[in-house]
Amino acid sequence: MTTLAAAGAQDMKLAVMLVDIGVVLVAGAALGRLARKLRQPVVVGEIVAGILLGPSVLGLLPGNLTERLFPADVRPLLSAVSQVGLILFMFVVGWEFEKRLIRPHARLAAGVSLSSIAMAFGLGVALAPFLYDEHATVAGHHISFVAFATFIGTAMSVTAFPVLARILTENKLLDTRAGSLSLASAAIDDLLAWCLLAYVSALVTADGDYSDLAGIGLRSAAYVAGMLLVVRPLVARLVWRWAATERWSALLAVVCAGALTSAWLTTWIGIHAIFGAFLFGFVMPREPAMVLAEHLRKPMDHVSVVLLPVFFIVTGLGVDLGALTSGDLVALVAIIVVACAGKLAGAILPARLAGFSWREAKDLGLLMNTRGLTELIILNAAVSLGVLDGRMFTMLVIMALVTTAMAGPLLSRRRPVPAGTAGTSDAPGTASAAQVSGASRASEGPAAYGPDAAVDVLRPRG
Repeated sequence: MTTLAAAGAQDMKLAVMLVDIGVVLVAGAALGRLARKLRQPVVVGEIVAGILLGPSVLGLLPGNLTERLFPADVRPLLSAVSQVGLILFMFVVGWEFEKRLIRPHARLAAGVSLSSIAMAFGLGVALAPFLYDEHATVAGHHISFVAFATFIGTAMSVTAFPVLARILTENKLLDTRAGSLSLASAAIDDLLAWCLLAYVSALVTADGDYSDLAGIGLRSAAYVAGMLLVVRPLVARLVWRWAATERWSALLAVVCAGALTSAWLTTWIGIHAIFGAFLFGFVMPREPAMVLAEHLRKPMDHVSVVLLPVFFIVTGLGVDLGALTSGDLVALVAIIVVACAGKLAGAILPARLAGFSWREAKDLGLLMNTRGLTELIILNAAVSLGVLDGRMFTMLVIMALVTTAMAGPLLSRRRPVPAGTAGTSDAPGTASAAQVSGASRASEGPAAYGPDAAVDVLRPRG
């Protein structure tokens, strides 16, 4: 009887998890649709849906509804589902990293990206001493100031390439100088953000032991070299061979297994799993483009439609506005101000030096200030590493929501100078709007465009 009762309890947990996923999908779709009507990216609606279903709103109603809908013993199952969706999403992000977006604007994009990261990172580290004492202990474990300050700087430095793509599309900025430059700069930002997160992961894993940190660094370097020099050509050969014989089911299974295995390997090394998934996607071949998009990307989009929204709910369950103190509210305002100041100043200054008008430079700064999904991924990684407590996590999620939501309403309604017109020789404009549009639609993912949009991602561009 005891065994039967245990089996029945386990079945009930799974049943509750399935119902929860159904609730998540409906809530995410409803709030995502509302966000679109309000000229906001879908991700804003999905983040809000997670917060509404969490302790901040639903949990305040009579009957303890959040706990009843998402019981404590079911949340680890939801978290596991969300992590699978996240790993596959990060693989696709790496796969779609478009070097061709960066190449036409390389110097100026690198300048804007490095300037905005340096300014935001520096201001974040400068703010960290004022936040540290209240958040130095997480679940009974003391966090070193170096790890905490480095992560705060990293959180301030992020620009969300996926969300940015959606904003550019809806505001018809894809073929403008500010739009194309922001997309190229955000691509570099994303790459550097994952590297910073890998460093923070290694720092926390080493726990102050510099010999351990050096070992993690050496293993990471060997891993990256192996991926670029060994895995990349092997995967390219496999893809071409199996694509020629149309072994799509087997290829899809191998690719997913590769992403998951790479994620496991980076966890074993001492850096976060999402870095492994991203790098495996980065070394994936882009050709034959149309058939890969049709037979590999589409099925992965379908999986993401179901799994990725669970990530937003898991994030929302960790946001508790009611737990913030009056001092935390002051800290929240400071975090938002520092986050905006670093990104705006860091992007506007190099844009002005490159000959952009104030309106174009302001638009570029607002676009680089969007954080969205990329920020949430990094914040959840920090929680899993034990760097953030619940209150700091809540404040940083709100910062991500505010900085993402403010871009649309504040962008110039009158279109700036189209790409390719007056400007310096280094001004963006040589990349075609179609090229930028294809890559940006892909990065936003199925939640915004639907799986059919993915066909444009890897299509050869003339």
